[in-house]
Amino acid sequence: MGLSSRSAVAIHALTMLGRWRDRTLTSAEIADSLASNPVLLRRILGSLRDAGLVWAAEGRGGGWKLARSPREITLCDAYAAVEVGPVLSGHAHPPSDACEVGRHMQALLAEEFREAEQALEQRLGRTTIAHLVQQVVDSERASAGRRQ
Repeated sequence: MGLSSRSAVAIHALTMLGRWRDRTLTSAEIADSLASNPVLLRRILGSLRDAGLVWAAEGRGGGWKLARSPREITLCDAYAAVEVGPVLSGHAHPPSDACEVGRHMQALLAEEFREAEQALEQRLGRTTIAHLVQQVVDSERASAGRRQ
C-alpha cells in the first residue's frame, strides 16, 4: 500500500522545470537532481507529457519544459498523470463469505478508501508547482544565509 515513487519523481521534475522555466532541461539534468536513472525519468516525463503538463523539444539544445504556468499545475495533476489505480487497495484475495466480518469488509473498505482518495486529491489540489518553487527558493536563501 502507498504511493509509488512516481508521484514524488514527477513532482520533483515539475518543480525543477518550474524553477528554471526560462530554459529547457534535459532528462539527464533532472535525473542528476533525483540521483536517478534518466530512462526511468523519461517514462515519467512521458506520462506528464501525455497529461499536457510538459513538452519536449528534440535535437541539439532540446529538452523538457512546462506546458503550462507553474501556477496552473497542482500536485494532484502530477499524481493523476503518473499513478495507476487507487493508492489504497482492497484485499488481494476475497475474504471468506463464511465469516461475518469477511462478508462485509470489502464493501466497507471500498467506501472508506474512496473517501480517503478524494481527500488526498483535494489536498494535493491545493498546492501548485509555483508554490513548491517558491519554497525551494526560500529554503535555498535561508540555507545560504546560514552558511555565511
